[in-house]
Amino acid sequence: MSILHIFALIAGAALVSFILTPLARNLALKKGWVAEPSERKIHTKPTPELGGTAIYIAILALVAIQLAGEHFFGWKGFFSDATTHPLALIGVLGGATVIYGTGLVDDLIDLSPGVKLIGQILAATVVAACGVRISFVMLPGGTHVRDLGILAIPLTIFFLVAFANIINLIDGLDGLAAGICAIAAITMLLLARGASQITAVIFAALVIGSCLGFLRYNFHPASIFMGDEGALLLGFLLGIISMMGVMKTTAAIALAVPLLIVAVPIFDTASAIVRRLRHGEAIEHADREHIHHRLLGRGFSQRKTVTIIYLWSILLGVGAYTVSHTPSVIQIGTLVALLIITALIIWLLGLYDSARHHRK
Repeated sequence: MSILHIFALIAGAALVSFILTPLARNLALKKGWVAEPSERKIHTKPTPELGGTAIYIAILALVAIQLAGEHFFGWKGFFSDATTHPLALIGVLGGATVIYGTGLVDDLIDLSPGVKLIGQILAATVVAACGVRISFVMLPGGTHVRDLGILAIPLTIFFLVAFANIINLIDGLDGLAAGICAIAAITMLLLARGASQITAVIFAALVIGSCLGFLRYNFHPASIFMGDEGALLLGFLLGIISMMGVMKTTAAIALAVPLLIVAVPIFDTASAIVRRLRHGEAIEHADREHIHHRLLGRGFSQRKTVTIIYLWSILLGVGAYTVSHTPSVIQIGTLVALLIITALIIWLLGLYDSARHHRK
């Protein structure tokens, strides 16, 4: 797929998202679908939460344009991607619709954690049933298992649900989740294009574009939030893109690369789980101890905090791309070094502090 085609997809998704986001904002305000301020949230005034709908429709619109171009003008794309299961597009769109719908209903009527999880599992099951799976793993030393058999389905479901939730949990500041997703998608697009995974390239381009168009209204001071519908959708799509475009390789580092790309939200989620278990709280219990809260507590403004996390994510993305293109002898050492640096930064921010700070 040509660079011009990729840029056209990004620009198209950005334009549609840019146009639809204020319309979604106006609809949410009219219907009263807003996020109210609370002691656990940063924003200080009621803010509409329908931004994820603009992102979702922008992606669907560009998929439709891409399919029309392939049918009428012979564009290279979904139907010319011999590396992907024939039902992959149905699975991705079906799963994305289910998880978007789950997040939307949760934003509107506040689903219980159990019901919300069922929706996420159903979305991931749709994807796995259509052949988009983690079908093999590669272990260090050259030993690999090409076919995981029936284990591929539960592993895929767990992976996608986890990816969706790590983005959802870090969506706590204006522009943070959308920016991180765009940065991660850029790295995944480069890796997928290098591996000739056309379907993954297309969806990565659409994630980048839809996030950029939405960020015009979501960067601080935000006039609209993406809500759970947007955060779950973007995390879910990043998980799919990483499976289709990054992990389809026999390299031992294949599984670790997508995890490194989103290492910041992964560490943030891990620390949140540890923190809440220490305090005897439910894992889904919200608090103000995330990475962005810690940076705000150090005196940084919202814009500076988000910029710091952007730069951190870019560094990890560059590291992930570099790791995937280095000789196997130094891959593991480079990966471990990057993860240690990230863990050290998070430790210095105090995310693994004892319960006394939280209780105060």
